[in-house]
Amino acid sequence: MIEADTSVQVATANNGALPVLGAYGRLYPEKRNNAILLTSNPGFLPQRYIAMLLAPVLNDSDQPADMHLATVAETLAAQGWCVVPDFMPADVWKPLAEEARRMYAAGGFRLARVGRGEGAKIRPEIRTDRVHWIDPLDPSLLQQAFLDRVEEMRLAINNRLMLGLFAYEGHFALYPKGCFYRRHLDRFADARHRTVSCIQYLNEDWKNEDGGELRLYLPDGKGGESYTDIRPQGGTAVFFMSGDFEHMVMPSSRERLSLTGWFCQRR
Repeated sequence: MIEADTSVQVATANNGALPVLGAYGRLYPEKRNNAILLTSNPGFLPQRYIAMLLAPVLNDSDQPADMHLATVAETLAAQGWCVVPDFMPADVWKPLAEEARRMYAAGGFRLARVGRGEGAKIRPEIRTDRVHWIDPLDPSLLQQAFLDRVEEMRLAINNRLMLGLFAYEGHFALYPKGCFYRRHLDRFADARHRTVSCIQYLNEDWKNEDGGELRLYLPDGKGGESYTDIRPQGGTAVFFMSGDFEHMVMPSSRERLSLTGWFCQRR
C-alpha cells in the first residue's frame, strides 16, 4: 500500500474552484506564443466558451495555475507514474459516483470487452467489470467538471513532457463484488494512441480489507520488477505511462467504482 511516509513522490491537488475553461467535445484550446489555437471547428462551442477564449488558458509564465498539476507532470517525467490523493475534491467526485450508480441501476452500463472495434469480445476470464463511456460531445454537467479538470492535467503534461497529447477518452468502470481485471497493458496493437493512463477513484470510506487495489507493476530496468498496490479511495487519482506499466485490478469484497481514461495522441 502507498503510505504517507513513502519515498514515492505524491502530489495533492488543490481543493479550490475547478477551472472554467476545459475540454468540450473534440475542442482543446491551448495557448501557444500568446495565441489561442483550436483543434476543431469553434462553431461547436457554446456561447459561454466562445467568450472565454478571449481569456488566457495559462498564466503569463505558461505554468499551470495549480502547481500540483506541475508536480504530477514532473513525477511522470521522472518515474513514469504518480499517485494523487486529492486530485478531485469530494464535492465533485461524490455526486459523480451517485450519477454513475443511477445510470448503472437504469441499465446504462454494459459488460466490458477486450480489444477494440469489431474485434472487441467479452472475455470473463480476463475482466468482469461493467463500463459506461463518457460522450465528449454530450457530457452531463458533473462529467464536464471532471473533463475540465483532466484538461488542465493534459495541458500540464504537454507543457512538461512535450507528448503531443491531443484528447482524453474515458469511461466509468464499475466492479461488482468479486470482479477483477487480469494483468494487462493499456497501450496495445489497436490502441497505440493511448499515451498516459488516468484513473479517478469514486469510492467512499474504502478500507484495506475491502481489497480491490490497483496493482501496478514496476520494472527495475534489469529484467526484474516489483509492484505497488494502490487503494481505490474516492478522490485519489493515478497517472502512468500507458505503454510502460502493466497492471491489474484485484478482486474486492464490495462494489468498486472509478473513472478510467487515457490522454491520447493523434491516431
